[in-house]
Amino acid sequence: TRIESKAGELVVQMEGIDLYDPVANALQVTGAGKVAAWFLDTDYDGKVFCICQAFFPDKTAWDKLARALRTGVAEGAFEALGGTTSLPFAPGPRRCVAVKVIAPRGNEVMRVHRLDGKSTGQGE
Repeated sequence: TRIESKAGELVVQMEGIDLYDPVANALQVTGAGKVAAWFLDTDYDGKVFCICQAFFPDKTAWDKLARALRTGVAEGAFEALGGTTSLPFAPGPRRCVAVKVIAPRGNEVMRVHRLDGKSTGQGE
């Protein structure tokens, strides 16, 4: 993930997820467009992840949802929810942003970005 500052607000760019497969002893790389879901906590407290923004980039999931509901999903209805770029937001008082990414098989990774320039993997 990358965080950019634009006109005093922040924007997060989710770039995908890399997971270690211990059986194959290899890194599984999932591009941003195939991520099942990703969530953003714009003022992470280091303990509780609160979803402030949610996105579902894998467009094939919308087709699966439509089949499960036995209905159609309007073409543009979920356009904003399918992106890999967050909506702009103001930095919170804790100056800490957390991004949680869910891989297609349900594995999740969380990355914490302290706005003082440091970032970490799971948790703080």
